[in-house]
Amino acid sequence: MAALSAWFWNERFWLPHNVTWADLADPAPGVEYPKAGHLLSALPLALGIFAVRIFFERYIAGPCASILQIQMELSRRAQPNAILEKVFTSITKSPDSRHLEGLSKQLDWDVRKVQRWFRHRRNQDKPSTRTKFCESMYGFIYLFIYLFIYFASLWMWDTRQCWYNYPYQVLTSGLYYYYITELAFYWSLMFSQFTDIKRKDFLIMFVHHLATVSLISFSYVNNMLRVGSLVMCIHDSSDFLLEAAKLANYARYQRLCDFLFVVFSMIFFGTRLIIFPFWILNTTLFESWEIIGPYPSWWLFNFLLLVLQVLHMLWSYLIARIAFKAIMRGKVSKDDRSDIESSSEEETETTPKERLKTASSRGENGSNGHFGSKTWSQNHNNW
Repeated sequence: MAALSAWFWNERFWLPHNVTWADLADPAPGVEYPKAGHLLSALPLALGIFAVRIFFERYIAGPCASILQIQMELSRRAQPNAILEKVFTSITKSPDSRHLEGLSKQLDWDVRKVQRWFRHRRNQDKPSTRTKFCESMYGFIYLFIYLFIYFASLWMWDTRQCWYNYPYQVLTSGLYYYYITELAFYWSLMFSQFTDIKRKDFLIMFVHHLATVSLISFSYVNNMLRVGSLVMCIHDSSDFLLEAAKLANYARYQRLCDFLFVVFSMIFFGTRLIIFPFWILNTTLFESWEIIGPYPSWWLFNFLLLVLQVLHMLWSYLIARIAFKAIMRGKVSKDDRSDIESSSEEETETTPKERLKTASSRGENGSNGHFGSKTWSQNHNNW
């Protein structure tokens, strides 16, 4: 273990040339430098943040959803069937045509009936609009307060100041709490991602959280807190607007949703595609090279930042698709990361006779307009 620890904390990897751990271990009286052990305090704090989130969503966001008349939808439940339930719990995707035909013969059901059972069973576990509203409200409140606190203490407008006298830069109490709280927040996101709403960009988000935790930890150990705080500010500056747009969408304030989404898109593109590469990456790659020079962990730090930039471009593509659809349709109607299966899919898999019978039983004919209203509601709740 001692050999492994010595290898991992090799000074030639972590620190610039002619700097040792001993130089940072005994600072002047009243001066504090970051230590790797400080990062451990983020783990219990992450559990605390997760507990606060559960309390907030249940006792604050829930009543707010009730005031806005956002109720739990009563989705159609699949009829109990032990055979199909066993198949459902053993697979991660819908059964293929061969399995469907086998189940159809085994149960003496029509293939379309088996398909509908699996669709109803999947949607049975999907979160409701109320659940998504509570999740977004927590994200909005947390990010908004955190960003406000950061802007109140922001002082590094000259990025070259991030590297002067490096790594002998004093750790202030404000910067310490800011960093540890942010690290704990992203740890809590990694924990909760497996219980939150599953979306198409699940893997991208997991890589993002993992890269973010790694970046925060690396920059803290290397005492790159100044540039690290700038990176976090860039990311937080637009995220709370996305959560606000979701809240407006779930509450069916469509004009407010469209407006917030447009503002979010502009800030996202500006911060992730302009400020981040031409301001942050410029100082980490070129200004730092000029002032302190490269060293092994410097290369790794910049590699992780470049990974983030690739993710920024992927998300920008998804957002641009939504924005384009909004322009063409006149409103933001659906997130490309949607987690709910549309009702139209079910309709296409039924026979004309079944569709007529279903429409008659529900009263969904062209004269009352109810079906169009229902479809509009489902499409907007998907986002």
